[in-house]
Amino acid sequence: MSETTVPLFPTPRIANRPAVPQPSAASPVARTVSASCETKACSRSDNSLVEALTRSTVYQEYERAFTDTTGMPVSLRPVESWQLPLHGKRHEAPYCAYMSQKSRACSSCLQMQERLSQAAVDGPHTAVCPAGLSETAVPVRLGDRLVGFLQTGQVFRKKPTEKQFENTAAMVDGWGVDVDRSQMKEAYFGTRVVSQKQQDSAATLLKIFAQHLSMLSNQLVVQQGNAEPPVITKAKQYIKDHQTEELRLGQVAKAVNTSSFYFCKMFKKVTKVNFTDYLARLRIEKAKDLLLNPNLRISEIAYEVGFQSLTHFNRVFKRVLGQAPTEYRTRLVPAGHHA
Repeated sequence: MSETTVPLFPTPRIANRPAVPQPSAASPVARTVSASCETKACSRSDNSLVEALTRSTVYQEYERAFTDTTGMPVSLRPVESWQLPLHGKRHEAPYCAYMSQKSRACSSCLQMQERLSQAAVDGPHTAVCPAGLSETAVPVRLGDRLVGFLQTGQVFRKKPTEKQFENTAAMVDGWGVDVDRSQMKEAYFGTRVVSQKQQDSAATLLKIFAQHLSMLSNQLVVQQGNAEPPVITKAKQYIKDHQTEELRLGQVAKAVNTSSFYFCKMFKKVTKVNFTDYLARLRIEKAKDLLLNPNLRISEIAYEVGFQSLTHFNRVFKRVLGQAPTEYRTRLVPAGHHA
């Protein structure tokens, strides 16, 4: 697990940038702007997915168990977030809770969160803030797409010293933040201390749970159906009934009495994934159930759920769930029972 220490005085953001001319629709810049709009739409979709995950029973039970076991707060947050992810959580550090009331200190913490997010894209990462507290973030993915982070921490690695507190108090004073020094000191020394081994173990627990959330994310994408147009509901049922066949987009569009162009555009808008990706995810969900049967070979399962080649099945399974079918089965089926 990687680790960084956030600079004592983070570099401020550049504000009030000069306006730039609007690019023509055909220019490379315009295409970049268009791609940016698609990215923003994708980001909104990911935020909705993260919200759905945090409302799930699986997440809520895990959050409660993790907090009870480790004594540390935990949060699932979107990739782009302008809120302190652990604020208001059970076992929030007293020092962080106190300083979150101060806007300048809050701004500094948000900059640390951004740096932590950037460093945790490829795997668990721990960052140490200017006050000496460390936080850990673990990426959560929907297939190969990053959708959020599991985050914990707000702890000291070693018992803080008087000198460390004085340095922190001087830093806060330099920011021009008005604090009650006695309350700040009480909160600072009342913050939890855990060893590096304990924090690394907590990160491992989050990494394992992130894999579970990735699988749950795929299920939510497949099952999502709130307030969707009847034509999409009908299309989903048709796809489900024919998922093991060699199914084409035009075939589904015809079954729901729409043009292929309209159906393609509407399906992507409602489900947030294209037709091919949705069909693949639906097949992978069925494959997950069949992998529980140790008497079925993986090649048999691949063809059973509708894939035309084992190579394609393996590639899609790993893209959707982040692990190969053999790895997934090994985790579920006792050793010695694999076909």
